[in-house]
Amino acid sequence: MKKIIAMLLLAALLLTGVSGAFAEGKTIVYWTMWESTEPQGKVLKEAAQAYEAETGNKVDLQFKGRTGMREGLQPALDAGTIIDIFDEDMDRVNVSWIDYILDIEDLAKAANYEETANAGLIGAARQVAGGTLKSIPYQPFVFAFFYNADIFEEAGVEAPPATWAELLDACEKIKNAGYVPITSDDAYIMTNLGYHMARLIGEEGVRRVVDNGEWAEEPAVLEAAKAYADLAAKGYLSPTIGSSVWPTNQNGEFAMGESAIYLNGSWLPNEVKEMTGPDYNWGCFSYPAVEGGVHGPEAANFGSQVLAINKSSQVAPEAFDLIVKITKGEFDAKLSIESVGIPVDSTNIEWPAMLASAKDVMNQLSVRYSWAAGIENNVNMTPYIKQAFQQLCGGQITPEQFVDTLETASN
Repeated sequence: MKKIIAMLLLAALLLTGVSGAFAEGKTIVYWTMWESTEPQGKVLKEAAQAYEAETGNKVDLQFKGRTGMREGLQPALDAGTIIDIFDEDMDRVNVSWIDYILDIEDLAKAANYEETANAGLIGAARQVAGGTLKSIPYQPFVFAFFYNADIFEEAGVEAPPATWAELLDACEKIKNAGYVPITSDDAYIMTNLGYHMARLIGEEGVRRVVDNGEWAEEPAVLEAAKAYADLAAKGYLSPTIGSSVWPTNQNGEFAMGESAIYLNGSWLPNEVKEMTGPDYNWGCFSYPAVEGGVHGPEAANFGSQVLAINKSSQVAPEAFDLIVKITKGEFDAKLSIESVGIPVDSTNIEWPAMLASAKDVMNQLSVRYSWAAGIENNVNMTPYIKQAFQQLCGGQITPEQFVDTLETASN
């Protein structure tokens, strides 16, 4: 009898151990930049729950928000906090936090990940990380001119401008039709300057100017300044472009259909959808080529958020499987729909209607600019550049004064 009881107890213990192990599985700690209330956060939670149900592993999903990630992640990693996956901007993860992330080339190869991945984004992730894959892109974006296609049609602009001369022609028609051709706010106005200079001398040239203070030495600075002074003189820029604080003009004259063109990211339609409504006719074109320039519509600031695995993680294979769950198939498509974003899985060919016009822009890109094409690379100079460019666009200073102001500020 005692032997039977002992055997029953042993069997019970074995069963408890097996089921307990399965119930607990492995825990993956994931810090995300999104809030739980955002569309991205909601989809990530669903993906994590689906992964848990399929694997028996647990996902400790922690919503840190932008500030929480940018201010809290590195100190937490330095302190040895267990964090297996984290996400943020491609450049921030692969440059600022590169010492903390795992090389995932082998994991990606084993999963045949690149077969249905966006080749351009995977290439960009490798490039930013110094030539090896250390993060997986998701939530892609492209920074380009977004426009009101109904205004273009009413004004008789038959095709999106591909050159600066074509942009000037379009602006004249838009102005004659009673609309403001181009608008911006203080959060984005410097991207116009960065793009124009990069069209002329490339991003390396822009960085050289802002890092070394070569404002007077580099002819492209004056040329770019003259181009925007010309736009202002012809009445092609919003009269408030030199003073508008974001999101005043974005949510005002642009979303309300008073202005036609705004240089911004592909997140823009989602940000203003409550104001534009479902019938807004979205258009998108790459920053035009300029005469004598080195780049044209094939170059833009594009990228994505990325998911990276902590090099100290003890569950790297499981963490990569979770990344696959998020960025492939059902949840990539759902993330695109819910956040009005661009899918990364090449088999998800349907883009949200509001971003359909950005698809051709994205597909033609072969040269990647970083944020603002490098014009904000020198944090000490950024406030001076911004103020001077706002004054230039507002007609308060001449192109020559613009150059002199920045030359003086850099000394």
